[in-house]
This record gives sequence, structure tokens and C-alpha cells, in this order.
Amino acid sequence: MSPLKKDIRREYLQQRIAMSLEKATMLNARLLEQCKQLDYTNVQYIHIFLPISGKLEADTYGIVQWLRETLPQLHLVISRSDLSSGEMLHYLWEESTEIASNHFGIPEPVNGRLITPDQLDLIFVPLLAFDERGHRVGYGKGMYDLFLSQCRPSAQKVGLSFFEPVPVIEDTYDGDVALDIVLTPDHIYHFTTK
Repeated sequence: MSPLKKDIRREYLQQRIAMSLEKATMLNARLLEQCKQLDYTNVQYIHIFLPISGKLEADTYGIVQWLRETLPQLHLVISRSDLSSGEMLHYLWEESTEIASNHFGIPEPVNGRLITPDQLDLIFVPLLAFDERGHRVGYGKGMYDLFLSQCRPSAQKVGLSFFEPVPVIEDTYDGDVALDIVLTPDHIYHFTTK
């Protein structure tokens, strides 16, 4: 039997935290190169997560810098989580947007203009692991699945992973939202989820 989400979550979080800073820097540089291969032709609003440094998430700040320099017409959106309700609020990331870490170490906007999920064209999604069908394992709160279910079906859901896929995540359920694309340092995986 394939491992369950809780086992995958524990294993991949341990692998990521044990990674050297040099290796993480190299993998982040390769993820950035993969991001440059995506088609941004019909994209206006991109939702991007900001990394939790203590959990050694993919460093999206390099992606943000590249997007701002190369495609300045795009609008970047970041979110603030309400852990009591499981909801996420999304804000346009402008020069005036203040960002502060919450008590979990998650960088979040303090202020800004609200953006609704149906305005988003592309969403970069954090994950710990994913499988060959495009299902992901996150931290287990279900916040991203709820958020992704509020987005248009045509919005591209793009996962960023340091690791290659596991064959199958057995305990997916109807509320899990599969990804359209996952970028790893060595591959770009496309899934048929629509």
C-alpha cells in the first residue's frame, strides 16, 4: 500500500529541513529557470506564496524579482490566512503593501487592495510532495484546497517542488484540488485535471 498523506508530509518535511543551504540555493535557481519556461501570454494576475523560511519552502522571492523585471505588466497577488476560519484573503502586492510575519512565521500582507480568487489567472502553490496524478500534500490545513476551489477552472494551478513525484497519494478526497502543472528543478509535469 502507498504511504498516506501524514507519512508523506512527515518524510518530505524532514528531507527539506535537513537540506543544506547550498543545495536549497541551487534547487531554487533551477526552479526559477523552470518558471521562465511557463507561458504567461494570457496571464494578468499571478498569485504567489511567500516562503516560510523555517520550513525551507521554495524561495519565491527570486521568481517575484524575475516577473517584475521581465513582465512588469503582470499583477502579483499575495494572501493572508485566517487560521480560525480556514479562509485566505488575497491582496494586490503593490509598493505600498506592508508585509509582516504572522505568529507561525508566514509572511503576509498587512494592508492592500483585495483581489477575489476568480480574478487570478495563475496560482503558484506551495507543497511538500505531489504524485503522478497532480495531487499534492501540503501542511494538512486544507486552506489551499478551499482557495483553489474558489478560482476559475481555467486558472492554472502550478506547484513548486524540490522533489520528484511519489507514485500515488492514496488518501485523496473530493475536496482535494489537483494541480495543472508542477515544476521541479529537473522537470515540468503537466496534468489533465479539467
